[in-house]
Amino acid sequence: MSIITLINPYNQQKLNLNNQNEEVFLEDQESNQFFKIKGAFRFVKDDNYTENFGFQWNKFTQTQVDKFSESNQSTERFLAVTQWDKENLKDKNILEVGSGAGRFSQVVLANTEANLYSVDYSNAVEANFKNNGHYGERLQLFQASIYEMPFEANSFDKVFCFGVLQHTPDFKKSVQSLINMAKPNAEVIVDFYPIKGWWTKIHAKYIFRPFTKKMNHEKLLRTIENNAGWMIKVARFFDKIGIGKLTNRFIPICDIKNTLPYQQLSKQELKEWVILDTFDMFSPEYDQPQRLETVKKWFEEMEMENIEAKFVEYGNGNSIAVVKGIKKSTKIN
Repeated sequence: MSIITLINPYNQQKLNLNNQNEEVFLEDQESNQFFKIKGAFRFVKDDNYTENFGFQWNKFTQTQVDKFSESNQSTERFLAVTQWDKENLKDKNILEVGSGAGRFSQVVLANTEANLYSVDYSNAVEANFKNNGHYGERLQLFQASIYEMPFEANSFDKVFCFGVLQHTPDFKKSVQSLINMAKPNAEVIVDFYPIKGWWTKIHAKYIFRPFTKKMNHEKLLRTIENNAGWMIKVARFFDKIGIGKLTNRFIPICDIKNTLPYQQLSKQELKEWVILDTFDMFSPEYDQPQRLETVKKWFEEMEMENIEAKFVEYGNGNSIAVVKGIKKSTKIN
């Protein structure tokens, strides 16, 4: 196993691990310190554009984590998207960016012998630690920006980022940040919200988001909780009579049929997933879906080869836009 060198992302100086008065922290030669709090080293403050996700994942800590659910959607999605052979991942260093409560962290740690370095810009790292901290040193958690990660470039054997890029300020710059972290010949995989056509943004999400993203998180959550019941019934009824594809996009609720493992969930679990995913729709500061071919083009511009861009199916008819590629061993000018 190779050791990942940790750096201060603000001055590029190497960080050393220290332990003093029962406090664990990383420190550079200028005595800048980054403390480990509730299982994660903190490089940013909580009050940033991902504050809603910290609220969300610390509220719904276990909802999407397979080991706590009747669903195995997270495992199905991860394996379908990556196609990784778990035997080939022993002692490999994997970077996960945008971990949330650790639904995919759990899949990696439970099914492989890899070492996982997991980054999130929000304090959702606390939820991840609650769910996966028992894996010990194989999980290293960092609260940091995707644009300023505490690692040397060209460090990781695998890099993945699922369901996150559309929520960053600059999608293309975020892709470049991920690729920078991969070793030459390493694989980078992303999945994201796609633009499928002109109709993509003719949707309740994009009608209401200019208002809902400014709402107090507690108030928005209460509003969704108070209305989830009847909206689920209406959406399921329209699906049953065959018009849901046309009508449900105008109901301010997540896409139950095409995104949730509804067949595996109890009635109560389904309601919890719907509330979570609907909050996830309406609360983010940024929501910038991209065309599959656009992200593929960016990969081509960024030293990547053997690129695949496609919709990957998993679970019971769910699908996700995926782009993956291998980082070239040398840059071709």
